[in-house]
Amino acid sequence: METSGARRSLPWLLLTWGVTRLVLLLFVYKVYVFPGPDVTSDVSITYQGWFEVLRTGTFPLDDVTWQYPPAAALAILSPAVLPGLDYASAFFVLACLTDLVVLALLVYAGLRPGKRPHGAWVWVVGVPLLGPTVYSRYDVMVTAVAVAALLVGSRHPRLMGALAGFGAMLKVWPALVLLGVRARAGWAAAVATVAALAALFSLAMPGAFAFLTFQRDRGTEVESLGSLVFHVARHHGWDGQVLLNYGSVEFLGPWVTIVSTAALALTGMTFGWLLLWRVLATRFEAHTMADAAFVAVLMFTTTSRVISPQYLVWLIGLAAVCACFRASRMTVPVVMVLLASFVTVLEFPLYFGDVVGSTPLGITLLVIRNGLLVLATVLAARVLWQATVPRPAQAPAPDHTTLTKETSASS
Repeated sequence: METSGARRSLPWLLLTWGVTRLVLLLFVYKVYVFPGPDVTSDVSITYQGWFEVLRTGTFPLDDVTWQYPPAAALAILSPAVLPGLDYASAFFVLACLTDLVVLALLVYAGLRPGKRPHGAWVWVVGVPLLGPTVYSRYDVMVTAVAVAALLVGSRHPRLMGALAGFGAMLKVWPALVLLGVRARAGWAAAVATVAALAALFSLAMPGAFAFLTFQRDRGTEVESLGSLVFHVARHHGWDGQVLLNYGSVEFLGPWVTIVSTAALALTGMTFGWLLLWRVLATRFEAHTMADAAFVAVLMFTTTSRVISPQYLVWLIGLAAVCACFRASRMTVPVVMVLLASFVTVLEFPLYFGDVVGSTPLGITLLVIRNGLLVLATVLAARVLWQATVPRPAQAPAPDHTTLTKETSASS
């Protein structure tokens, strides 16, 4: 019955996807100008600049904004497969096609036993909530790899591991999809893929791992959870600055290093929680792998020193996979991620000037967006723990009848 209902809703799903994606393309091609800063400049200036360097056979060694694993070069070079278009136009086309591939994967998964079409709807509705930013970053391509890995995981662990390993070499975070994997074949395939790609890029192109140094030196970005300290402090005499630093707008000045270190410590604590969960969890179901990946990425995103708008693409993709499973109990956190995505497009790019200026509106938007992410993280982690970690065995309650008899006998 549910499968037939899903097939009947498919035309509406495709129509919604087509209309919303047409609007996104009109914005990135600037047929209509989206309010706020030009979000497409990362493609037309930054990505294209990297493209010119990468095509010479080396990584951008002198550019501190290059903060990605070596396989990211494939995403940056990908517009070359469409030689009839200029770089930016080709990139936008490929981003849209990748979006369509993710939809196809989710639709196919939703028609299988134990699944439902909700995941496809989460993706169709969630992506346009982020505005044209989603087509102006290569994160949609990384998300596609992670979604594919989770959807094939239970039936093809080796393929899942290979996809997770490849995704990790694109942007690190897809390695987290391995958290709920129990099959050794999946882990082995992931390690082999990472090792092979690392060796290949190290031998073929100089500077494959220079990004590790650049990431280490990042500060506190103005949209992160920790940045709220400085947004408020600016109204009470804090004399720091907001500057473009390491490719993002960051706070610089007194106490920034302390807050950044605290964020790293909080990230370390979340890693400890995830490790404890992995040791204690015993009840694994078909949806556990997707739920665990969703929780892990939520945790690392929320505690990061940087919460760029495109990070929400990761969460929407993983939320969509969770929503594919009938047995998943992540509905409330998924809805919160969608709400956070809508608030994200308000704080960037619509009112990014208010965020940078720490106005009451900018602070309010950040409090709401980051608050939704924190709440979603806590609720999702609680659901995952309760569903997979058995409660400690309790001692049986004493038999009051026996106690009464024993008391009478002793008297």
